[in-house]
Amino acid sequence: MRRVLIAPSLLAADFGHLAEEIAALERLDIDWLHCDIMDGAFVPNISFGLPVLEAIRKYSHKPLDVHLMIQAPELYIERFIEAGADILTFHWEATPHPDRLVQRIHALGKKAGIALNPATPVEVLQDILPEIDLVCVMSVNPGFGGQQFIPYVAHKVRRLAALRAEVQASALIEIDGGITPETAAWVPEADVLVAGNSLVRASDKAAILSALRQAHTKRWEV
Repeated sequence: MRRVLIAPSLLAADFGHLAEEIAALERLDIDWLHCDIMDGAFVPNISFGLPVLEAIRKYSHKPLDVHLMIQAPELYIERFIEAGADILTFHWEATPHPDRLVQRIHALGKKAGIALNPATPVEVLQDILPEIDLVCVMSVNPGFGGQQFIPYVAHKVRRLAALRAEVQASALIEIDGGITPETAAWVPEADVLVAGNSLVRASDKAAILSALRQAHTKRWEV
């Protein structure tokens, strides 16, 4: 059985003790660190930008999974890569030329991902899916942490997995939003789970991490 990747979201971290938060997470069996970049325009919230990402890169030894929830991501690709992104994901809804951005990210030697809002159908990716490394399926409306998983997204993930097989693509399927040990079981097709409040703010992070991995192997119906 394949091992699901766990990417704690630093949006849920205590930024007054960022180095300590990162160290505590990296002492666990996590795989990536997920960094949510919000601009207050594409989404109704502002998180952090380039200087904080540079600090995270300094403190972290894990791949940085950088999720751009910003308008016109094409203006910032090089700068976020220079700041430390290993995987750079932008929103399908935020740019008119997603293929061009994927090519630019790959040319700079990094992995390229495309994120989809909950109401955006996975079928929009049919042609570009073989060219990308990751699809980030939003299971909440982007902009705020601590939201509840939207149940219909589980069926959307199944369609994406079927589409991936149909076009013989290898892009990882990442789920972002409302992930807990319960909801992780709803998306067994996922390759990467982004866990924010449920993991990063847990008093026993190791127990939650183990529960996420165990729950993901179950197939529950939504």
